[in-house]
Amino acid sequence: RLHHRPGHLHQRRNDLTRALPIRIDVYVQPRASKTEMAGMHDGMIKIRIAAPAVENAANAALIDFVAEILGVAKRYVRVVSGGTSRRKVLEISGVPAEEVKAKLTPKV
Repeated sequence: RLHHRPGHLHQRRNDLTRALPIRIDVYVQPRASKTEMAGMHDGMIKIRIAAPAVENAANAALIDFVAEILGVAKRYVRVVSGGTSRRKVLEISGVPAEEVKAKLTPKV
């Protein structure tokens, strides 16, 4: 039996979407030995992806990886530019900009 608490589901959605979407530039290296953060490349965050760059596999793996690092569902991460390029722009929703920066910026 389901119990409905007024406003409960609505409040949860507001928590996730409260942060405005942000965009970050990434440089992707497909067919790497493993999927990992790899520092910076030409002013962009470099991410190595084990998946090949065929049939959108590398983009899907990139979204999976970034969503996992940020602790959000994959639907909150999307490629908005550079779908067939190594240089991509990701749009991330539901995570404050400070948290994205802290989790994705390479530690020096």
